[in-house]
Amino acid sequence: MSEAPLRRAKVTDVEVSAEKPAARRVDGLTYDRAAALRHLRKVSPAMRSLIEAAGPFTVQPEEDIDPFPYLLRSIVFQQLNGTAAGTIHGRLLGLYEHRVPTPEQLLATDIDTLRSVGLSGNKALAVLDLAEHARAGELPTHAELPTLPDLEIVDRLTRVRGIGPWTVHMVLLFHLGRPDVLPTGDFGVREGYRLLHGLEVQPTPTAFRELTLDWRPYRSVASWYMYRAVDVWREGILPTV
Repeated sequence: MSEAPLRRAKVTDVEVSAEKPAARRVDGLTYDRAAALRHLRKVSPAMRSLIEAAGPFTVQPEEDIDPFPYLLRSIVFQQLNGTAAGTIHGRLLGLYEHRVPTPEQLLATDIDTLRSVGLSGNKALAVLDLAEHARAGELPTHAELPTLPDLEIVDRLTRVRGIGPWTVHMVLLFHLGRPDVLPTGDFGVREGYRLLHGLEVQPTPTAFRELTLDWRPYRSVASWYMYRAVDVWREGILPTV
């Protein structure tokens, strides 16, 4: 195991589920989308109006991901526009014959070389920390990831330097098709809530969590509709309550 200090998610995290996930369905989700929509319409008049304005819930989870290359790319892309990040990512892979390096290959690369491709000092340290966790067997494998509870995935992946809860929430929501993820740190999700409810300011992450308890156990679906709330507001068709 690595000797490096680990950043752990709070074991009392209420933004994701601690329960063992259900099996993946044909559409890639681990839950019934129709049941989710029925629940949200029932518990929230605002959600009912938004669903009518925004249309169907169209999330189709992508293929299962391999955590190591996914997190490597995530670190590179943080706080950069897509073009610049893609260039740096390509240069990084170019150090390893344009393939994703193994953890051992990354750890054998000095920081100056990593920085020469455009990584900041912090990102160079982060990719090395990722490689150390992978080499130590602390990252879930590609096969293991879909079987783990949300909370355990958050805990294990956020031990890596530079990987925060938001990154893992996106994995759970858009890749693993989990039903009850509330990305309280996402500006777009909280902005959608503000617009839908006609608030002057966004709720804080803590307040947002309390305001949306009725969405459980389908906070993933409701969160996606908050993104759509921003879209339909721009189109001038957002209902408000």
